[in-house]
Amino acid sequence: MTSIQINEKLKNDLLKFIKTNKKIDLIALYLFYVENKFKINPVMFPKEKMIYKSLEDLIKHLEKEKQLYRETEIKIQFGKESVNEDTKKIYICPFTGKAFGDNTHPNPQDAIYDWVSRCKENTERVGGLKAKRFFISDDPEIIKKYIKVRKEPITKTVFSSVINGKLFNSKKAIIEDFKKNYIKKISLYEVQSQNKFKIHDDLLTFIQDELTEEKIQEFVELLSEHKEFEKHLKKWLS
Repeated sequence: MTSIQINEKLKNDLLKFIKTNKKIDLIALYLFYVENKFKINPVMFPKEKMIYKSLEDLIKHLEKEKQLYRETEIKIQFGKESVNEDTKKIYICPFTGKAFGDNTHPNPQDAIYDWVSRCKENTERVGGLKAKRFFISDDPEIIKKYIKVRKEPITKTVFSSVINGKLFNSKKAIIEDFKKNYIKKISLYEVQSQNKFKIHDDLLTFIQDELTEEKIQEFVELLSEHKEFEKHLKKWLS
């Protein structure tokens, strides 16, 4: 481990860590130091029961194994046809112009009755209820006026989450959902003191390389340069 000085910020962070963890030992403080020095941010991935060195490492692993998202295609339709070239009869709302064709709706007469009974523009009343008045036409020329050119459906590439099966518009959206709901941050000290999750090889190698007697001694020497740690060192080294 390359020796570094304990600056004021790091010193305050170490002291705060000691204060908030009453039963802390030297190894726990050392691992907190290592975590800060190397900017390590381990994460737990419950689905695999595995702890990774960082969220970035976990995402790279899942992307490589194609276990985070998959590209897929969906068709987007632009509205449903009400009247087309094959329509022989139409039922028309006199208040909005809404039309139902005899070949585009399974029950066009029921549909028009339901429409005018709920139509906001229908202010006509019969016995206190909305008038169920509508027009009917089988004139081809009238029907033509109600035919709207419909946009062709488009195909769009989207992404499906392997974790929950939901569709997302982008990879970024899937990753944000993953970060929010499927991982948990954990400290380096908690990593080596727990036994429920496996530790990924990269993280395990890193911990083994840093958790040596020589490097811990170097850390003790760094602490001894600051009187604020004197009483703690005496307790830990006695």
